[in-house]
Amino acid sequence: MKLVTLGKFGAAGLLAFAMAGCSSWDNMSHRQKSTVTGAGLGGLAGAVVTGGGVLGTVGGAAIGGVIGDQVGKH
Repeated sequence: MKLVTLGKFGAAGLLAFAMAGCSSWDNMSHRQKSTVTGAGLGGLAGAVVTGGGVLGTVGGAAIGGVIGDQVGKH
């Protein structure tokens, strides 16, 4: 595994812990939490797949957010 890829995953892990510690997280519905989580994971996946490309990151976040929203409905 490349050091750059490992660094991206490390940064994503730190971001996940930071998001989990947000005080506003407790006031969010299950659907909202699913949307935020989906957007974060989608953005991470898009960044990894496109090598940090902006369009890949934004596109992944948008698609991940929509998927997370749909999953959170149920």
